[in-house]
Amino acid sequence: MTEGINCPKCGSLVYRYRNPIPTVDIIIELDGEGIILIKRAKEPFGWAIPGGFVDYGESLEDAARREALEETSLEVELLGQLGAYSAPDRDPRHHTISVVFLAHARGRPEAKDDALEVGVFTKENLPSPLAFDHGQILADYFDLSGN
Repeated sequence: MTEGINCPKCGSLVYRYRNPIPTVDIIIELDGEGIILIKRAKEPFGWAIPGGFVDYGESLEDAARREALEETSLEVELLGQLGAYSAPDRDPRHHTISVVFLAHARGRPEAKDDALEVGVFTKENLPSPLAFDHGQILADYFDLSGN
């Protein structure tokens, strides 16, 4: 979908496109104990993989490290990407595309930023409800990792 605006310098019609918003999610493996999830303080509520919006001028990798630190207080080592998730309804607020990173961390996570709680979980004890499409992302992660 496009909408036009007039260029302030020349007056020509310039199209502004309505595009999906880039986000990152980070599956943080904590020293063989499990993965870190946060309980969201803002809508949509529920447990979620740490993550958030990519800032203008920021790489996906920098956004992943920043969001992990902001939400869990942990510095992470990125191990690679699990994949990209782009279903238009994956976030009820707007159309987002998330690149999901795998990461490793050491230490004790602490809930920060928009996280009410933080927890370490395994495939056998995942909390409910999970926000967004994080149930599918975690199913893909567990299938690929064999954890």
